[in-house]
Amino acid sequence: MTRYAHITGWGMAIPDKIMTNDDISKIVDTNDEWIVSRTGIHERRIANAEETTASLATDASIQALQMANLPPEKIDLIIVSTSSPEHIFPATACLVQDSIGAVNAGAFDLSAACSGFIYALNVATQAIRSYSARNALVIGSETLSRMINWEDRNTCILFGDGAGAFVLQASEEPGGLLSAVMRSDGSGGNALSVPAGGSKYPTTAETVAKGMHYIQMNGREVFRFATRVMAHSSQEAVEQAQLKMSDINLIIPHQANQRIIEAAARGLNFPMERVMVNVDRYGNTSTASIPIATCEAVKSGRLVSGDKIILVGFGAGLTWGAAVIHWTGPFPGKRRVRPKSLRIWARFRSFLRRFIRRVEGKIWKGYF
Repeated sequence: MTRYAHITGWGMAIPDKIMTNDDISKIVDTNDEWIVSRTGIHERRIANAEETTASLATDASIQALQMANLPPEKIDLIIVSTSSPEHIFPATACLVQDSIGAVNAGAFDLSAACSGFIYALNVATQAIRSYSARNALVIGSETLSRMINWEDRNTCILFGDGAGAFVLQASEEPGGLLSAVMRSDGSGGNALSVPAGGSKYPTTAETVAKGMHYIQMNGREVFRFATRVMAHSSQEAVEQAQLKMSDINLIIPHQANQRIIEAAARGLNFPMERVMVNVDRYGNTSTASIPIATCEAVKSGRLVSGDKIILVGFGAGLTWGAAVIHWTGPFPGKRRVRPKSLRIWARFRSFLRRFIRRVEGKIWKGYF
């Protein structure tokens, strides 16, 4: 029997702090008109000292679990797509697993830059379809403001922080993710990168002094690449789903640049009034942008049960991808998930596990 992966829960988390274009103009030589004319961005959210990629991911996940009426112990798989993880390891997904008390979940991070959420969504769907998981949590979370050179006006105007999460659940009823396209071209990897911090250029005083830990981008090359692949991958995903563009109710693209989004819509001959855009308020939140925009589309009534939608994105790698989804919404549930109790229980469990490890360490100390 064919198994489908339905999106039954969704949630988003954004920092409270707003940085406007006027705020940026006090840091670098730019102004609101220049930024808006080239990107469509008016403001973006910036994480405070206490907010991290994992904490934003946790907040978004709890909202998604509440929407799906699914307790965290029912989650089998957690994937966090991020370009700004808490650490090289452990995986940010493992920190989220601990924070929400998903005691039965495997967890790992996925790195495909701004395309990562589509990649993660497809990976989780295949896990459900192959019966290796029944319930999955897919998260896109970023704190890119900590990887920006605030003296580089070409990049500091673009990026913001935030997180979005989907709960995927198995069902024999048709729906959910109908098709997905994942593509890459590593020959363009240097067009958008953070050169240092990995094994090729480990962190040294020299790499820090050269600013090699900041986002570096060839804006013109990325623009040309993005406008080419957004429309093509969307059309390819629609064909794989055995649909036509006329069947699509809404396109939710990666929120990188207003002009790129408009160019993609023109390439598909698709009306802009049926394209979800919020880049003006959040900037480019990378892999978090698609789930955040989806949450806002649902909240505003632009996305309802029964709609067929396209999610499409591009990013460093170079990577790009698109997915066609039959949106159905939450399954009927008997148990109401309460976020406050989830947090309390998860923190208590984490404290208890750490305490047990310390006791075990003392017991076994004499054996080594």
